[in-house]
Amino acid sequence: MTSTRKEPSGVVGTPGGRPTPVARTSGGRPSPARARSRGRGGAPYVFLLPATVLFALFFALPIGYALWLSLHKVEVKGLGLGAGARQEVWAGLENYADALTDSELLAGALRVVGYGAIVVPVMLGLALVFALMLDSEKVRLTRFTRLAIFLPYAVPGVVAALLWGFLYLPDVSPFYFVLDELGLPQPDLLDGGPLYLALSNIAVWGGTGFNMIVIYTSLQSIPNEVYEAARLDGATPLQIALRIKIPMVAPSLVLTFFFSIIATLQVFSEPTTLKPLTNSVSTTWSPLMKVYQDAFGKGDIHAAAAGAVLIAVATLVLSFGFLRAANSRSKQEEAR
Repeated sequence: MTSTRKEPSGVVGTPGGRPTPVARTSGGRPSPARARSRGRGGAPYVFLLPATVLFALFFALPIGYALWLSLHKVEVKGLGLGAGARQEVWAGLENYADALTDSELLAGALRVVGYGAIVVPVMLGLALVFALMLDSEKVRLTRFTRLAIFLPYAVPGVVAALLWGFLYLPDVSPFYFVLDELGLPQPDLLDGGPLYLALSNIAVWGGTGFNMIVIYTSLQSIPNEVYEAARLDGATPLQIALRIKIPMVAPSLVLTFFFSIIATLQVFSEPTTLKPLTNSVSTTWSPLMKVYQDAFGKGDIHAAAAGAVLIAVATLVLSFGFLRAANSRSKQEEAR
């Protein structure tokens, strides 16, 4: 007949038969050490709290308020004078319908598409060429060259637009003086079709350096053994650049393209700064300028909020679609 051994309170039996004390207090509660470990489990949430509050106040809350404004409108009674003559009422999707049928907003979107068709390929092409050149072993003064290419990105967009704007003016630009002395034609870069080239030049001059740094950093992470193996197989520097370097930095190219698309859809500083210098830039030249004009020119913040939401949705859809297409293509290449 066997008897069951009962362990004393506060100990647990082990395979060797020796009792192991349990970390408990006299009242059966967990020990202070275990309580402290549980307290430390909430430390990450405490550290995340400031960032969460800032995100809610300066990002989530403004977006929610813009959505709320876009679904309302101001209703004017009579002459709009006196208390209660102007009331904010529910509008539903009326502001969105007006924005989608607004000829000025659609025209601005088409202008931005033409502007982006020049800016994005030229800027990314120059960034890739500069990154490949700096990654070459034969290049000298790499640090100085890298800084010189990146430096225009550090110049604020408004300052850059003012700088180039005065260089575009025939009366004060040294370029027009040189062209006049040489007897060459002097094109007006702030009128008609050349205006797109003038605006695109400002964006390319300022954004190429940033994209170059991103691509160059990705090139620096490629192991040298890959290049040595290619040279042993008889590959020339051009073949190494085309068949090894560019395919291996494809994720960086996708990232820079993604950033460039967002920046193009949100173009505002360059045309706004050049507007006082030419009559070719209207107050609604880009969609964001149209939103600004509705909010501060016409005083219709509800229509402006609807336009801003549509621009944000268009940016999100285009970005998500491009990223999904890029990811599906990369998966297909990996499957091969």
